[in-house]
Amino acid sequence: MSIPAQASGEPDTEPDGPEGRLRRFARIWSRAIFPLTATSLTRPEFEEHLLPLARELNGILHARPFDASPAQRVGAALVDAHCTDPDALSSTLGVVDSYLVLYCGHNGPGVLSTEDGRARCARIQHTLAAGFSQALRERTLAEQEAIARSALTARSHAEEALHATEARFRAVFEDAAVGIGIADLDGNVLEVNDTLTKMFGGLEHHVRSHKVNEWVHPEDSPQVWKFYNELVRGERDHYRVEKAYYRNDGTVLWTNLTVSLLRDPEGRPQYQLALMEDTTERRLLNLRLRYEATHDALTGLPNRTLFFERLEKALTAQDGTRFGLCYLDLDGFKAINDSLGHAAGDRLLVEVADRLQSCATAPGEMVARLGGDEFVALTTGPDTADEVDELAGRILNVLAAPIRLDGRELTVRGSIGVVEGPSGERSAAEVLRSADITMYRAKAAGGNRYQLADAEADARAITRHGLTTALPAALDRGEFFIEYQPLVHLGDGTVHGAEALVRWCHPQYGVLGPDRFIPLAEHTGLIVPLGRWVLEESVRQANFWQERHSDGGPLRINVNLSPTQLHHPRLVAETVDVLERSGLEPGALCLEVTESALIGADDDLLKPLRQLAEMGVDIALDDFGTGYSNLANLRRLPVSVLKLDRSFTRGMQQHPADPVDLKIVEGIVSLAHSLELAVTVEGVETGAQAEQLRRLGCDTAQGWYYARPGAPDRIHSLLLADAV
Repeated sequence: MSIPAQASGEPDTEPDGPEGRLRRFARIWSRAIFPLTATSLTRPEFEEHLLPLARELNGILHARPFDASPAQRVGAALVDAHCTDPDALSSTLGVVDSYLVLYCGHNGPGVLSTEDGRARCARIQHTLAAGFSQALRERTLAEQEAIARSALTARSHAEEALHATEARFRAVFEDAAVGIGIADLDGNVLEVNDTLTKMFGGLEHHVRSHKVNEWVHPEDSPQVWKFYNELVRGERDHYRVEKAYYRNDGTVLWTNLTVSLLRDPEGRPQYQLALMEDTTERRLLNLRLRYEATHDALTGLPNRTLFFERLEKALTAQDGTRFGLCYLDLDGFKAINDSLGHAAGDRLLVEVADRLQSCATAPGEMVARLGGDEFVALTTGPDTADEVDELAGRILNVLAAPIRLDGRELTVRGSIGVVEGPSGERSAAEVLRSADITMYRAKAAGGNRYQLADAEADARAITRHGLTTALPAALDRGEFFIEYQPLVHLGDGTVHGAEALVRWCHPQYGVLGPDRFIPLAEHTGLIVPLGRWVLEESVRQANFWQERHSDGGPLRINVNLSPTQLHHPRLVAETVDVLERSGLEPGALCLEVTESALIGADDDLLKPLRQLAEMGVDIALDDFGTGYSNLANLRRLPVSVLKLDRSFTRGMQQHPADPVDLKIVEGIVSLAHSLELAVTVEGVETGAQAEQLRRLGCDTAQGWYYARPGAPDRIHSLLLADAV
């Protein structure tokens, strides 16, 4: 065993760095298997020996595309290091399962998600165990081959020098740790050693009573008897296979079988020599490891790994079959965990798993748990369009019955995304992504239902996700810009100011309006830094206008505030900071807040707006009339401007104007002016509409009649042309 050289006096790696985490993983691994290893190395030396293997596991974990097959080399390397004790393999798998993702999950070019990391780790464990078993088998077979050659030599010498060679052959034959049997070319068993007799149950006459070609097992591979016939005909000298036998008591014995042909001095086939290694326990261990790697420990259902194997098999079938997939997520499961505890939540998941299994009993159907409260059901066959609908219905029906936990009856609801289609068109990842998106559509529609996948809805959801993930980098790269729409004084037609409207120049989708990304920014919290940037740019632009157009009076700038910004604790401080650094007077800034954001607002929410209003900043109530608020509530709001929603003035675009709309607007204007509030109207699109609003006493207006949002140097370029 070679140990990688290490320069003396090398400084310790950073404990939290990639190399430091890798060394901690290797140290834990070394402590787990060193006592089980037959080696002359010290434990620190053995740890250094494991470090390259740990580094290779780290590389496999982060490989793209993912390929677990190199993990076989790690398993084989353990055998080369004399870690051949079965407990050493079990301990290694335990260390990989518990610590590989923990210490190496961040050591790659990108951080793995928890689900992807666990799925990769499970595949690595399975492949490592396979490599360990294969290497151990090859090592044993090599030893068997040496024994076989010794037996052949002994047999040959026995024929030439009877007594001396007979003693030597008997020593090898009787004391061998593997089963040895000799048969003639007709298959009659001539001689067996004690080891082989014990392998078959301990009764030698039961072994001798059989011919070799009578030991047929249903799981024999086709090559077994093809190789056997070639050997007895003298066409090959030996073969190796894995073969099962029935013992005398009916149980199954699994062996690694090596059969060699013995020839007479003239080279004619004479006997066949069989060497058998009992691999039954090793096979059972592999089966157990395979089961544990592919099944959920809590529910016993197939896990993500096995489900993906079945799904990929269904999707790559070439016989024209179809598939149907139900992706289930329990509604409100977090509330159960939070209120009753995780132990109760686990018992609920076990009950749900049992019910789901009762729904998928037909051929081609399976149920798996992906993790948490997410389950999938898969059906395959020639006509899955109806079958998957029925399967989803059965799932909702079995979940409808209450589940009793700790003396309580719990009603379980679930949302299901259904994907159905022919094989060969989509990958497993694409199908699962579509099912996941569809499941969330079902959940958004109220839950306790299933939805069928829709390609257009999937595309919209994927686009939204792409925009959401691109938002932070877009702000850093300067992809946002502001357009300004003039605010016109209805009395004299002069430009009173402008509203700042943010746009996103997306490298793929082009220019996006705020309706495409502001809700996403609200959801992710990016609206706070984005809103500050908009405020800074708008105030800077307003200050520039005032310096260039001082003869026409100060131009005001209107900036929208989102509900999230209203709750931000530094709203007042950041606004003051922006105004002071730009030199703009507070009275030139108007912050627009939607009416819906202030419905039911308490004093804590209104306090920062009052502070800004006291400084001289105008507060505008945007989209007034859409929030069903009490008009009397206006007296307690620190607003100085009402922005009337366009829905109230749309009727003024026709001739004659809708008299009801005229009365409503007239009443709102009268009320606002009595409260000393200015009235701004948005969505003005015709000259007749503008004239009606002027007559009704509205103060300012904006809309396409005057100008569309545009560059800041076009703020005074009014079209004054009907837009409808």
